Amino acid sequence: MAGKLLLEVVTPEKLLLSQEVDEVTCPGTEGEFGVLPGHCHFLSTLKIGELRYRVSGTTHFMAVLWGLAEVTPHKVTILAEIAEKAEEIDVERAQAAVEKAQRRLETGGLPSEVKEAQISLEKARLRKKIAERTQKSQAR
Repeated sequence: MAGKLLLEVVTPEKLLLSQEVDEVTCPGTEGEFGVLPGHCHFLSTLKIGELRYRVSGTTHFMAVLWGLAEVTPHKVTILAEIAEKAEEIDVERAQAAVEKAQRRLETGGLPSEVKEAQISLEKARLRKKIAERTQKSQAR
């Protein structure tokens, strides 16, 4: 596995991805971080964001919603509450979720309801952005 990392993305439901990759970029809670083969050991918490990984010059995208990343010199393990590959996200459904979350946010309510609506909007926008990237790259 010289020059490669094993990337594994695990959710409570399944092993979503197990693949050798050239590079991984993760949405850490303290900021985005990149990992190349030979990286030092570390742990990081993850926020809602885009996970990118490169294989033979092609960049792939995934939505990650919270979790942990464990990095070793030869492996990156993502333990995510929710993770979705870009190609598995329905753009129309994601757009509908953005609109629904925006309506919920506009109606206001208790602080906890507003916070929940903000998180829903952030998740929906992320899913839409990632799905649209895949649609655009497939159209080329």
